[in-house]
Amino acid sequence: MSNYAERLRALTAQRGALCVGIDPHPQILEAWSLADDVKGLEACARTVVAALGEKAAVFKPQSAFYEVYGSEGIAVLERVLDDIRQAGALSILDVKRGDIGSTMAGYARAYLAEDSSLRADAITLSPYLGFESLRPAIDLAHQTGRGIYLLARTSNPEGGDVQLARTERGTSVSQLMVDAAAAENERSGQYALGLVVGGTHADPGCDVSAFNGSILVPGIGAQGGTIEGLRGIFGDAVDRLLPSASRQIMQGGPSAQGLQDALAGLVGR
Repeated sequence: MSNYAERLRALTAQRGALCVGIDPHPQILEAWSLADDVKGLEACARTVVAALGEKAAVFKPQSAFYEVYGSEGIAVLERVLDDIRQAGALSILDVKRGDIGSTMAGYARAYLAEDSSLRADAITLSPYLGFESLRPAIDLAHQTGRGIYLLARTSNPEGGDVQLARTERGTSVSQLMVDAAAAENERSGQYALGLVVGGTHADPGCDVSAFNGSILVPGIGAQGGTIEGLRGIFGDAVDRLLPSASRQIMQGGPSAQGLQDALAGLVGR
């Protein structure tokens, strides 16, 4: 069985390194002339995958936009994740969970276990209860060949209050997480741990030049980040980046051609 890093490398080589966010928030539903209900949610999310499923390498549904509709919304998320699998693309489920002990183990089973209907190829997690608090998810990701993206330096400006705070070692909290993820990748040899580092900062405040995994870069498009500007921010790490855009692509809908044109406009093809 190939692991997440291997699958990601192969697929982005074929389809390009871009992650399509599937965030059907109310403004998008309204722009698509869809009702703000579970039927509108499903029509929007599954249309994105139907239009782009064989063109984009990775899709990132944001769980909150599905959870808000309760059990029916979660059922839609299950179908969206299955659509992504059937299209031969990879999924990153954006859940940003962070907890300890048996609770973290429960989250891990929900999203990383092979028999879960909510399983994704990778998930986002918050390490700010301590890197080792994520151990149940890290271990299960290694067992199932899946991936984890740790929030290291997020695109929101408030994140710096915590992420750029200095530790007793003299480094930022963000850098502590970068280094811990890199060490775990070296230990396992799977390179399953990636980072989330926003593309909206001229200086992210952490050094990822030697990081040995995938770096998910939100903030492209509507939040002001650009594909062209990534090399100036990330330097030699640019070949490990997975830029992510949601609104800029979804605003091209609801037509399949409009979505495809929006995707092509970002990746330059």
